[in-house]
Amino acid sequence: MIRARSIAQVESDIVALRAAAARAGTALACLFSTSDEFEAEVVRVRREQGAYGPAARADHASWWPLALTALLVMAFLLV
Repeated sequence: MIRARSIAQVESDIVALRAAAARAGTALACLFSTSDEFEAEVVRVRREQGAYGPAARADHASWWPLALTALLVMAFLLV
């Protein structure tokens, strides 16, 4: 059965619907304008939490080629 509704009830329902739609739109709003900004913030927060471990030092990785080169130079000089 269809129930008759007054104009005031319909108007109040429309106002309530518009208010709910406005709240839903703001609830889904994102703080970041691009996905790159979002991903950068995720990485920054995870770094602060220590998820990626301590920062790697570049000087530890570069000493062995230098040592090997020095050893080869010494070997050629002594021969």
